[in-house]
Amino acid sequence: SNYEALIKTVAELKKNIKNITLGGNAEARERHTSKNKLLVRDRIDRLLDPNTPFLEFSQLAGYQLYGDDEVPAAGIVTGIGQIQGRECVIIANDATVKGGSYYPITVKKQLRAQEIGRENRLPCIYLVDSGGANLPRQADVFPDKEHFGRTFYNEATMSSMGIPQIAVVLGSCTAGGAYVPAMADQSIIVRRQGTIFLAGPPLVKAATGEVVSAEDLGGGDLHCRQSGVTDYYAMDDAHALHLTRRIVANLNYAKTQQVVMKPSVDPLYPADELYGIVGDNLKRVFDVREVIARIVDGSEFDEFKKLYGETLVTGFAHIHGYPVGILGNNGVLFSESALKGAHFIQLCSQLKIPLLFLQNITGFMVGRDAEAGGIAKNGAKLVNAVACAQVPKITVIIGGSYGAGNYGMAGRSYSPRFLYMWPNARISVMGGEQAAQVLTQITSEQRKRQGKQFTAEEEQAIREPILRKYDFEGSPYFSSARLWDDGVIDPVDTRLVLALSLSASLNAPIPETRFGVFRM
Repeated sequence: SNYEALIKTVAELKKNIKNITLGGNAEARERHTSKNKLLVRDRIDRLLDPNTPFLEFSQLAGYQLYGDDEVPAAGIVTGIGQIQGRECVIIANDATVKGGSYYPITVKKQLRAQEIGRENRLPCIYLVDSGGANLPRQADVFPDKEHFGRTFYNEATMSSMGIPQIAVVLGSCTAGGAYVPAMADQSIIVRRQGTIFLAGPPLVKAATGEVVSAEDLGGGDLHCRQSGVTDYYAMDDAHALHLTRRIVANLNYAKTQQVVMKPSVDPLYPADELYGIVGDNLKRVFDVREVIARIVDGSEFDEFKKLYGETLVTGFAHIHGYPVGILGNNGVLFSESALKGAHFIQLCSQLKIPLLFLQNITGFMVGRDAEAGGIAKNGAKLVNAVACAQVPKITVIIGGSYGAGNYGMAGRSYSPRFLYMWPNARISVMGGEQAAQVLTQITSEQRKRQGKQFTAEEEQAIREPILRKYDFEGSPYFSSARLWDDGVIDPVDTRLVLALSLSASLNAPIPETRFGVFRM
């Protein structure tokens, strides 16, 4: 059944994530804790307010990305948690994974976390314990605009915007990494454990001939007493995390209420019914209203323009008391659906109501009638509205995400504040079947022009690898490994994940929206 198929898919996801959250292997973890250091997730637990959730991002980052070279969670844990009642972005190196060194995907994940901090105006807390760039892969880590150096650019520019930057040096902090605490507004170092230097002892010896220990070169005593690179001196991990909580308590910030909240009410239907509604076979159609009913407060959904452009469902609801405007797919986007979506986005932007996109979309309608009816310009109106809307946008891919449908429904390129996928979801420029058909047709026409035969065997030889490739690359694991999303989530957790995301996004003031030129 649908229900059992998706339960199985979710169980596989949970098993994979459980392994990933262990971090490095048992030997690396043992070596780490033997130095009286806490493991990265224990550090985060100590930092957060008791019994508050941690919204972790991209646990599957780096999954099967470097062949046999495994980098669980990309060697860095990122997410949003509450410290002294204030929502903060936490960026924490996992020194049990390759010494916390930065692979290309580690850099991408850190920059994405900083982007979340910037867009939602959340303080960034860096728990530093890293050997710096992964040297064999330096060409993909160091030189480009969105590489390691961007971290420090982000720290400087966020600080200039009044977004607090706090660094806690709990271990190594070498080379370029030394700028993380140096660029921070406030920094903490742990005695005889934290070290900060632009070049470590081996490089210093090679460059100058000087022989010096790591502690003398860049330990806590040097930086707190002499250099002034760090501001607070901690005795151990627990003390450092306590000091971090004190710093956050003194940030003098009160979150302003920008939307009209309602008391939170549970949906009328159990969340696990989502498994049975959606299943893992995307060819089977389901009504997105059934999904909405299991996510929103009291299962109350005030539908907008219900009888027009029916393949796009739009309307107003609340999630844990936060107001949202929802756009959900019920089939291919026609001109009417696109116009309705653009109208609804304009409306929510004017009312300053956050937008939630529930993607299950094969694309826009094609064919002569659709083209003559202006599908290109009407689809462009929806894409224009999605791109320009300044209210918080959150996207969940609950089924297929194909072609321009991904664009019209706030895919990654449209900078939604957060984007999540369900484990049954698929994402690619088109379905594998369609891609195989297009490519075999092109080859067939080439052969015809050359006056040659195109045999069934040749057709099969083209089709099979394409189908396999699209199946492999369309998977949520493939997507999340590359950070095309902020995480693959259990459908049952969607309501909580959305509430935490909405709450975080409302730390930033909602600006007025100005749209581009709509082609009428």
